Amino acid sequence: MRTNIVIDDGIMAKTIAVSGIKTKRELVETAIVEFIRSRERKNLLDLFGSNLIAEDYDYKSLRYGSHDTKIMSGISP
Repeated sequence: MRTNIVIDDGIMAKTIAVSGIKTKRELVETAIVEFIRSRERKNLLDLFGSNLIAEDYDYKSLRYGSHDTKIMSGISP
């Protein structure tokens, strides 16, 4: 979609310098994508405390592989 926007030259120059992005188009697209990601993360943070994860969920056991041991121990050969 073609869109014309007016952006302060100082803000654009500083953003290009900080990001290392070469074109204004790429800079604007990157900014929009980062804005979307930021909002999506905030939406996930809104779920904090909503009890979507079981209280006995143990992420450490899954991370270190003890979960497999628990599953396999219930299976008889």
